Formats: sequence, structure tokens, C-alpha cells
Amino acid sequence: MSADRDIDGWFAERGITSATSRSRARAILEEAGLTRPGKTRLSEPKLPRAEQLLLERFYRVCTAAECQQAARASGREPLPVEPRSHCEHCGGSNNHRAEVAFLQTCLQHAVRRVVVVGGSPAVREELKDKLGDRLELRVVDGTERRTGTQAQGDLEWADLVLIWGATELHHKVSTHYTQPGTPHRHKVVHVVRRGVAALLDAGITHLKQR
Repeated sequence: MSADRDIDGWFAERGITSATSRSRARAILEEAGLTRPGKTRLSEPKLPRAEQLLLERFYRVCTAAECQQAARASGREPLPVEPRSHCEHCGGSNNHRAEVAFLQTCLQHAVRRVVVVGGSPAVREELKDKLGDRLELRVVDGTERRTGTQAQGDLEWADLVLIWGATELHHKVSTHYTQPGTPHRHKVVHVVRRGVAALLDAGITHLKQR
């Protein structure tokens, strides 16, 4: 005999916890003949098909405005989920949300080469891990000596330069990138807040305004 699962419990594992969300999701399963009104359990063999239907029909989303916008643009029906970790756009993480939005904005504005000056070693590694396969990324240690020639090479190479002033960044390094009168000033963004999300949000704002 096949095992079966409690439908509401199975929904809850996917963040479908509110009465409205459960009702919408259940309606799709009933439409497909996978269950019927009044039934509370679903057989195990039907679960893969049920999962596929939910994926095709719905965009699971939290309440954040940017995530809601992504859901509307997806072409699928937004389905509120809780907790935020089930959100398809941010996965419950401000950093992940910012990474996705930053990559999308770079694509829209033909930005391919990005330089980040500053940040701790761990954060620089995180940026390379999360963004390095989609962008050409240079991360500059703000505590090590950097010559004016090296900085000039970065400025000429990059489409966008993020100067992360709230982190491990010596003034003698940052000033190479921020000299008055440089023809590359339009590429340079000063970031005064800590955190990966703040860094990438500053880049997004700059690209949208330039």
C-alpha cells in the first residue's frame, strides 16, 4: 500500500501556511484531479506531480516590495509564503535578494566588469563565490598597498567601481580611485554602510540613476 501525506502539512513544508495560500494551492491540485474537496491526505506517488504543478503555476513570494515586483514580472501567480526562507526571490536573505537584483540590474545596464575596493577577506570571498560566475569581478584588499597605476588600470577596466568605505579600507588606497578630475568618476560609487546587501543596493541605485 502506498504511503500518503497530510496535505496541509506538505503545504507548510513549502511555506504555504496562510488560509488564502492553502486554498489557492489546493484548488490547483483539485483542478488537476490530484485530490478532491474534503480529502486531507495525498498519496506519495502524486507528490512529484503536485510539486511540479505548484512550480509551474505559482511564484512563492514574501512580503518585501522588491520580491513582490519580481513575482509579478515572472508571469506566474504570486503565492504568499511564510517564513521568508521559502521566497523564490530572496530565500529569506537580504544578501541573496540583493545579489539577484544586482545581477539583473547589471545585465539591464550592460555592466559586466565590477571592482570592489575594501571589505573583509571573508566578504570578498563571498562576493567572488556569489557573483564571480556571472560577472568579471575584481576585489581589492583595502589594507594592502595599491599603486596609482594599479588603481588607474582598475578604473579603465571596470564598468562599475564600488568603494566600500565602511569596511577595512585604508584612505591611501581609496584615494587612488577618488582623485578629483578623473575621467572615470562616473563609474565610482562611495558606499558608507556595512553589509553585502548595502554594498550591492548602492550599486543598483547608481546604475538606475546614471
